[in-house]
Amino acid sequence: MDVAGTHTLTRAARASGLRHELYPYSGEAQFLSGALSFIEDALAADEVVLVSVPERRERVLRAALPAPDPRVVFMDTSGLGRNPARLVPAWQRWTAEWAGKGRPVRGIGEVGWDGRSAAETTELRYHEWLLNVAFTASPAWWLLCPCDTAAIGAGTLREITRCHPFMLEEGVHRGYAAYTAEPFAWDELEPAPGPFEEFSYGRGDLAAVRDAVAARAVPCGLRGERLRETLVAVTEAATNSVVHGGGHGTLRVWAWRGTFVCEFRDEGVMTDPMAGRRLPEARSLGGRGLWLVHQLCDLVQIRSAPGAGTVVRLHIDLDPS
Repeated sequence: MDVAGTHTLTRAARASGLRHELYPYSGEAQFLSGALSFIEDALAADEVVLVSVPERRERVLRAALPAPDPRVVFMDTSGLGRNPARLVPAWQRWTAEWAGKGRPVRGIGEVGWDGRSAAETTELRYHEWLLNVAFTASPAWWLLCPCDTAAIGAGTLREITRCHPFMLEEGVHRGYAAYTAEPFAWDELEPAPGPFEEFSYGRGDLAAVRDAVAARAVPCGLRGERLRETLVAVTEAATNSVVHGGGHGTLRVWAWRGTFVCEFRDEGVMTDPMAGRRLPEARSLGGRGLWLVHQLCDLVQIRSAPGAGTVVRLHIDLDPS
């Protein structure tokens, strides 16, 4: 299923201010070779390099740099959790901060693909595709995306190459023929893997939605601040259905393998692929609902298309203790 409106992104991606480049590598030595050459080229041009890579890669990269340089800035993304939807706003903040200082910017951004669920992998592919859209109107900058070929399957690697217009391969930066500006091809949502409970809701039912979720979340181990955050997220998701989805919707709730899931279905159609993934404007009172949902949940999956309506699926990790 394609998210409605994504056909309009083809032209935007081609006009993007972002040079989005994939760097497939195998092993630590090859990672260092590509990352160091990228940093050296940036420093020779007096550009700032923002580096966001897994901790193990950051350690070896720091050790391999000849000397500390204030133009090489390491950024810790561990506080963002495993929800890929939080990554675009983070890059927007970082690049805006440095561009505001009048410095040309490059980035090295590697996300950890290993240990991810099928749902997380799909959303991470979508994040890579959305980067071409998110920075359409930004000042020009260059993002190198190292990708450990040992950590992902061949099928996933083929899919993410389709998200990158450029590739670094054997020391050469070039346009990549496998890149496609076609609409993003979604994997279908996995069916609920076990029994679920279903409720209908409409205008005036937000309190009932919260009560229904709390009644099923507490026995699963959600309590305290984590429960309160979950109830805020489900309130925002249900409100979005009521306001934009025809005034009513259906809630499904289940727990499976350490995850509590709340799924909202309605008749509306989302036409903005960046909904909930861009930084809200400071003075804007609207447009914050899905943003909050992404900040409060460990993963959010959205599928929307004409004739099929919208599904918003919230994943909340349960404390194994």
